[in-house]
Amino acid sequence: MGFSLLFSFVIAFGIYSYNFSEAREPVCSKFAYEEQLLEKMIRTEIKVETMVNEIKKTEENVISTLSDIKQTVSDFTDMFVDMRGNITDEMLKRGNEIKRREKSFKKRFEETRNNLTSDIDAKKVELNQIQGKLEQPPIAFYAHHLKDLVLDTANEILIFEKTITNEGTGYDTSTGLFTAPVGGLYQFDVHTCTYNRKYSYLGLVMEGNVIAADSNFGDANSDCDSFGAIIRVRSGGNVWVKSTSSASNRQPGQDAYRMNTFSGVLVNN
Repeated sequence: MGFSLLFSFVIAFGIYSYNFSEAREPVCSKFAYEEQLLEKMIRTEIKVETMVNEIKKTEENVISTLSDIKQTVSDFTDMFVDMRGNITDEMLKRGNEIKRREKSFKKRFEETRNNLTSDIDAKKVELNQIQGKLEQPPIAFYAHHLKDLVLDTANEILIFEKTITNEGTGYDTSTGLFTAPVGGLYQFDVHTCTYNRKYSYLGLVMEGNVIAADSNFGDANSDCDSFGAIIRVRSGGNVWVKSTSSASNRQPGQDAYRMNTFSGVLVNN
């Protein structure tokens, strides 16, 4: 539509130019006039044709330029879309990698924290146990002087009625029983003497079971002997010394030179 308007304008301009020049030239004859008019119309037509060709070339150049611009825009758009797609894919990959690393870090952190918590709790328990042991008073006793020197009753318990040491008050001088205030590893020792021509058969007992035994006979003079054991005793467990053979000639001896003793100490709990 724009091209048609332009062509009409060119034709009108040519006719106007012809009329204007014709008005200035004298008319000699009819043939001369027609010849001049024909010549002018031919020149005008050539000019118009030249202008039309130039317009067409210009239009073609414009169309070509617009096509190139359109192609450039299209190429740029495609390139931008590709770049955006690549960037988006790369960002997604980076994001997924970050999430994976974050998850892995959180897992290792939780495992490390749980391990540290377990270790700390175990150390706390261990420290509390050590502290309890340190705060716990020592347990030990040393008793002497037998109450009865004639062991004529079966399984008679030897009662050492005096104590020099009784840390923890585990030994009872009225019953001859040691009751462990706490469970642990204990060492017990028994030392007894026998009169001349007398016998003694003794045993160290824990919870009714003989765990160590000894026999002694005073041959020419009174004789002394010792025995003992290292055993683990539960808290509240009992340990004592008893006669394993009873008769009228089963008789321990004691005087200013001989002492019958029963002792024990907590070694480790």
